[in-house]
Amino acid sequence: MVKLSEYAHGGGCGCKVAPAVLQTMLSGVRQGSSGALIVGNAGNDDASVWDLGNGQYLLSTTDFFLPVVDDAYTFGRIAAVNALSDIYAMGGRPAFALAVLGWPVEQLGAELAAEVLKGGAQVCAEAGIPLAGGHTIDIREPFFGLVVNGFCRASELKTNAGGKPGDLLYLSKPLGTGIITSASKRGVLTDASLLDAAIASMCRLNQIGEALGKMDGVHALTDVTGFGLAGHLIELCRASNIGALVNMKDVPRFEGLEPLLNQFVYPDMTMRNFNAFRTEMSELPAEALLLLCDPQTSGGLLIAADPQVSVQVEALLKEAGFYTNPIGALQTAAEPLIFVQ
Repeated sequence: MVKLSEYAHGGGCGCKVAPAVLQTMLSGVRQGSSGALIVGNAGNDDASVWDLGNGQYLLSTTDFFLPVVDDAYTFGRIAAVNALSDIYAMGGRPAFALAVLGWPVEQLGAELAAEVLKGGAQVCAEAGIPLAGGHTIDIREPFFGLVVNGFCRASELKTNAGGKPGDLLYLSKPLGTGIITSASKRGVLTDASLLDAAIASMCRLNQIGEALGKMDGVHALTDVTGFGLAGHLIELCRASNIGALVNMKDVPRFEGLEPLLNQFVYPDMTMRNFNAFRTEMSELPAEALLLLCDPQTSGGLLIAADPQVSVQVEALLKEAGFYTNPIGALQTAAEPLIFVQ
């Protein structure tokens, strides 16, 4: 059996460019709102937003990465779910997707690439949209993802810039996918059920984002991916000019993760995240560092909601089978920006 992860130097959202390097890359092309462009790339939001002039917004995003698992079909599913999440994280609904595929044809063959595309197409079907086209290249390391376009009403758009003091913070999926997939790639994962749980989570669509978009009391929304919970929460705090308190005992993690934490198993991206965000967080014990800075692939939604709608938010999360307890709250901006207890 071909193991896709052996053909990649890093997997999933853990292969993202380090935050500090990304800032340098984008320094000359930052684009804020202008005219019909409601959301550009200046605020590190999940998708760009274009005003159609009829009360509707067009949402557009792309996301792709190297194999995070060995099975081609499952890799396709995870990559597609991850890309679609960017639309849901803006409170939108996807309309159609285009595939972005890089493949070492001579080494891996066309049939395995077809399995990746089947996985992506299956997820698009589950989301109720077509995989309408795409582009492929022959390249040494395999990668796959989607370009996704979607829509939302202007009144229902959610960004990472609307957080308010007192908002409760929710995280819909557990942390640890980076740790688990790294352990699997390195051959030190002894509990196969842990990888199964991570795959099930990564294959789960964040469709509740569309319903959250309709809630006025949901003030900010984003998804947690390669920069970890710490990085994406800091982006939310920066954009909202606000601070946050995180209660580690309430932050969800995969059951059975402790042996890997005790062995200090983590992907390289973890320390790149920590080095990028450390000055904006309170001092972290080792376990909290490994969890908060763990790059998530197809992670959960991070929700900032007025306590007055907490019952509705928690009911929505529960009905969809996601984690329902608040993990902290937003507060007036202070130094450090995020306080972890």
